[in-house]
Amino acid sequence: MADHEREGNDTSLSKREATLPEGVERMGEGREFVPLADIYETDEQVVVMADMPGVPASGVEVSLEKDVLTIRGKVQEAAIEGLSLAYREYQDGDFVRTFSLSNQVDRDGIEARMSNGVLTLTLPKVGPRTKKIEV
Repeated sequence: MADHEREGNDTSLSKREATLPEGVERMGEGREFVPLADIYETDEQVVVMADMPGVPASGVEVSLEKDVLTIRGKVQEAAIEGLSLAYREYQDGDFVRTFSLSNQVDRDGIEARMSNGVLTLTLPKVGPRTKKIEV
């Protein structure tokens, strides 16, 4: 077995398989990986950029239930006509990741955009909840 195929060979740049809580079973076939993500924050918004190579815009699902934002990406495996795979270093699989949202995020204003294998989520912040009232 090659080094890159051994379990437990987890580097910061390798794909990490998604794990499920104890007692929960995966319903679909195949593997699911946790997409690597960068998170940026300004006073007005939070931006999440998640790498999901091989996922087209039509294969992305973003859902919000209570305070949990879930992103899913369904990979469309590319088959090259007339060729058969002899060796593979890259593991195929879909992507899934969840994020817990704070009460500072405006849930109705969340936007998503997929471009070149990168999902960009823009999460606007709610305005200030406190206001000074002049007397």
